Amino acid sequence: MLRIMWNGRSAMMAQQEKLDCISNNLANVNTEGYKSEDVTFQDLMYESLQRRGYPVNEGKDKNLITGSGVKAGNWIRDNKQGNLTNTGINTDLAIDGPGYFRVVNSNGDFRYIRSGSFNVDNKGNLVDKNGNKLYMEYKGRKPEFTQDNFIIKEDGTVSIKENNNGVTTIREVGKINIYNAIGQDAFISVGDNLYMPKNGVNPTATDSSIMQGYIEGSNVDIAKEMTDMIMAQRAFEFGSKAVKAADDMWGMVNNLRGR
Repeated sequence: MLRIMWNGRSAMMAQQEKLDCISNNLANVNTEGYKSEDVTFQDLMYESLQRRGYPVNEGKDKNLITGSGVKAGNWIRDNKQGNLTNTGINTDLAIDGPGYFRVVNSNGDFRYIRSGSFNVDNKGNLVDKNGNKLYMEYKGRKPEFTQDNFIIKEDGTVSIKENNNGVTTIREVGKINIYNAIGQDAFISVGDNLYMPKNGVNPTATDSSIMQGYIEGSNVDIAKEMTDMIMAQRAFEFGSKAVKAADDMWGMVNNLRGR
């Protein structure tokens, strides 16, 4: 009975974390560049039935094992690309392929972001919605960007449109690199749609393309999340019934002993 109660409770805790993960995905279904997550499950300790107090049939297989339930493991991020939407806005950028934009926060630290919804601040910098500056490698002095005075090619090359005596010229001023690292868990979410690499992970430039005037949507599959939610709720309910059954059995035993 103790084992039934323990297995039921561990299953309930694991399914509760699964439901938390699903709720987080559904809450971010409209978040630009959001990558859905899933919860892994791990078996708890197993032990053999060949021990004192366990009823086994003579001559039968006594090496059967019994488990102690499951627990929730790591949250795994699905890096599958979301749909690209043409916005026609010059400061909107989308990554076609794996990787992240690199931004610099107010402390001068590097952070990484998949969403490319940028704006131009009052100092002529390309910044994300939280004011973090988009990192790029400049050629010479840093230019001042306006809403529509720059062009970004698919390889990340950045050029400025300049007006010289009525003649428009295009000057290459820098390059935006896309950074990635090996492993699904190489980046840790730090909130505000930002990521940072795990200790010891060094993101490097990758060959993904940049699409100017596009935004990448969330890759959350609502139908899958709703199906997983129903399954997790049913599993949670089954675990609660197992706990209740064990509790009722203990109540019967206590009543018998009380007589």
